[in-house]
Amino acid sequence: MIKSLILLSGGLDSLVSLGLKRNEYNITAAITFDYGQKSARQEIETSKKICDYYDMEHIVIKLDWLKDITKTSLVSDENVPTGSELDNPKISAQKVWVPNRNGLFLNVAGSFADSFGFNYIFIGANKEEAQTFPDNTGEFIEAVNNEFKYSTRVQPEVVAPLINFDKNDIVKIALESGIPLELTRSCYNGAEKHCGKCESCTRLINALKANNDTKYTQILFG
Repeated sequence: MIKSLILLSGGLDSLVSLGLKRNEYNITAAITFDYGQKSARQEIETSKKICDYYDMEHIVIKLDWLKDITKTSLVSDENVPTGSELDNPKISAQKVWVPNRNGLFLNVAGSFADSFGFNYIFIGANKEEAQTFPDNTGEFIEAVNNEFKYSTRVQPEVVAPLINFDKNDIVKIALESGIPLELTRSCYNGAEKHCGKCESCTRLINALKANNDTKYTQILFG
């Protein structure tokens, strides 16, 4: 019997990936990373709630040193891009770029897969973020899968079920599939509620509006 794990931040993409594929691929465990990001506590708490909802094991891994090698606004005192700063996606992406983050995360997950016999590793990479983040592309996923052929015995396959979808599509899929969007937290900042201004919040708000949603817009941003 196959079994799978997922990289879970508690954000829209990882939640929807889990909700869509949990039963089909027997996703039994989730890994959440704490690398000193502003939203670490919220991501961990949110991911724990999602795992409780789906009755899954939740694993938290600290990567403290990652914070020490980057000045990205996700971990530093610098404010994350908002407002007009988001008009130039390449510049705003650079300000929230964490060096080799997804590569590191997937390799850690690869070690878990090799040790505990997980056949698949799920990640919420998607078409929209692939336009500015190269570690969200299909080419990147393919490269990691090729690496695992040499670096693991189990040779787990990395799967990105949303790789061909943008945020509007992802929200539509979630609404149609009954995935509990009230559980998600997609904010870059560390406040108790979504700030509604950072890039991640803006993407989610725009996608909810594009799907004429008022319920989750009020729950998440009201």
